[in-house]
Amino acid sequence: MNLPGYPFTPRRFDVRPGIAMSYLDQGPREGEVVVMLHGNPSWSYYWRKLVSGLSDKYRCIVPDHVGMGLSDKPDDGGGLAHPHGRGAPAYDYTLACRVEDLQALLRHAGIDDTTPVTLAVHDWGGMIGFGWALSHAAQVKRLVITNTAAFPLPAAKPMPWQIALGRDSLFGSFIIRAFNAFSGGASYLGVAKKLPADVRRAYVAPYDSWAHRISTVRFMQDIPLSPADRAWALLEAAGRALPAFADRPAFIGWGLKDFVFDRHFLDGFRRALPAAQVSAFDDAGHYVLEDKAAELVPAIRRFLDAHPL
Repeated sequence: MNLPGYPFTPRRFDVRPGIAMSYLDQGPREGEVVVMLHGNPSWSYYWRKLVSGLSDKYRCIVPDHVGMGLSDKPDDGGGLAHPHGRGAPAYDYTLACRVEDLQALLRHAGIDDTTPVTLAVHDWGGMIGFGWALSHAAQVKRLVITNTAAFPLPAAKPMPWQIALGRDSLFGSFIIRAFNAFSGGASYLGVAKKLPADVRRAYVAPYDSWAHRISTVRFMQDIPLSPADRAWALLEAAGRALPAFADRPAFIGWGLKDFVFDRHFLDGFRRALPAAQVSAFDDAGHYVLEDKAAELVPAIRRFLDAHPL
């Protein structure tokens, strides 16, 4: 793959028997740990500019969730869907499994339950990260939050039809699997300023076949909207716990042109974390670190430097 701005050599480990996770571990091993969690349909490529801006001093740990990026892409029925051609066991594409995977990665990286971490999240990364933080709150010393959620859909926020189509419709799931509609669409609609062609191709490159697009669909189908959904209890618990993080430094970078994670979600974080430092941009979209890297990367660096662990 041609991955501009991603000069890193990912590592791999078996996050579950026979299922390998790809991840970055950049920066000095003794550096303060920053865990960066991407969402759907992106991958660790979203964080590349922040990793480059921090890894001279900070240890940046950035997974590709199973089924995403350069990680294995197992079927959830035991099919062949590995990027290197070997079979993998079935994987249950649920929020709870994502949280378990994160804990397994951190253990593998030598980060035990006493190691302080900074949690940086985007999109589904917020639900995964704050789901993990339910049982590791004492480790989370700083927060970096970008266009994400850690609580159920706000009552005033309608579900966008584009997301509902992929979540609830057989036709929507078909066009995502057959034509890479979600990843391809996000590479255009997720930014306010058009991405360079090679960067856009890098975002969609891991999702190059029906088999390799399974997670982009399963993430959408796992969106919790009611207690009937499998991820609901975990997300609801994360939302209840979120205000308890108001006593630690938080930085919020937000693209206001995001039609999913819009002002309703930003307002939810503002209410829960009233002391957070907020940089919101009228001219940035969902992939805010693409539209506003020049502003956000140094601002996040200053924020971390100003609040040493």
